[in-house]
Amino acid sequence: MLNTPDKRLALQAYERILELILGGVAKPGELLNERRLAEALNMSRTPVRDALLMLEGEGLLLRQGSRGLQVRQMRIEDYMDALQVRLLLEPAVARMAAGRVGNTRIAQLRDQIAEVLAAGRDGPADRGLVRDIDEDLHGMISDTIENQQLSSIIQTMRRQTQMFDLRAVPERRADTCAEHLAILDALEAGDGERAATAMTDHLKQVRNSIIARLSRL
Repeated sequence: MLNTPDKRLALQAYERILELILGGVAKPGELLNERRLAEALNMSRTPVRDALLMLEGEGLLLRQGSRGLQVRQMRIEDYMDALQVRLLLEPAVARMAAGRVGNTRIAQLRDQIAEVLAAGRDGPADRGLVRDIDEDLHGMISDTIENQQLSSIIQTMRRQTQMFDLRAVPERRADTCAEHLAILDALEAGDGERAATAMTDHLKQVRNSIIARLSRL
């Protein structure tokens, strides 16, 4: 078991490697070299190795025998399967979290969403902010119910849907913000059924936008 300093370094390495994957710097199919990653991140190889094992456990990396770990290439079927699991779990979790999330945290997320809407831009930084808000919102809900196993399953499924190559759909920016606000409203009101419905609607709209995008390719 990792001690606290080792765990902290491994989590830092995990976050930085995850950013490389989700940002498209480490591309699907690419083999990751532990030594080169450690040099690039200015870390020893031990926390990098632990981070890579964490990412492998989440299904973002696949072991290719002696060749090492490869960034997973997500198929549309993989994406839809993961999203189906999320549709089964996340509305139920949102229902349980309603009324239990701190008002200060909800207000912070509302302010961030307002910033996105006021900017009205769609550059990489803006898409990154929308993605960060989405990450914070869904993570906050999962953490609130204090069920580590359920949170881990949801995080794994979220990571796999985030890896899908068409995850950035520019025309969804305003709609995503509106859906996030509807979820926050229900959580703050303590209305479990409304929170579950808002989460279901959000995930279905994500699915529908990807299907629509694929149909135009």
